Amino acid sequence: MTRNYRDHVFNSNPGLFKKIILYTGLAVFYTYGVFWCIVKKNSVKNTSDVLRVFYYGFLRLRREHVIVEKLTSKELVVVSVNPCPILKLSLLLGIDTRYSCKLISETVCKRVLKCFNSRLVFTRDYNYIRPYSSGCREKIYFSS
Repeated sequence: MTRNYRDHVFNSNPGLFKKIILYTGLAVFYTYGVFWCIVKKNSVKNTSDVLRVFYYGFLRLRREHVIVEKLTSKELVVVSVNPCPILKLSLLLGIDTRYSCKLISETVCKRVLKCFNSRLVFTRDYNYIRPYSSGCREKIYFSS
């Protein structure tokens, strides 16, 4: 059974208990990210490396869960359709993924990518994010 979340109202301002759960998730993911920063510091030289090291390595996504929309020498755009723990947690708690993903995922992903290469910039399209869309669109590019 597929649920339609477009009309569902999720909480974008969770209470203290839910914030504690979210910040615990952030702490766990951040700790994992620190490990990757130590092991893979300065390991990304191009966007193909970003795909391999970040998506398949750090995020541990399967190739079939990463739809590559654009891959150039300067930019990578993907849509992730993986079974996502942050999505599952957000649905369980009734929290808007635009809030929880910005707090947990985006915070850590930006930091880890900077460890891989200081010129990497991470953005997420919050108009194309689950459960409102079929996947989560992200862009990673090299700054000038």
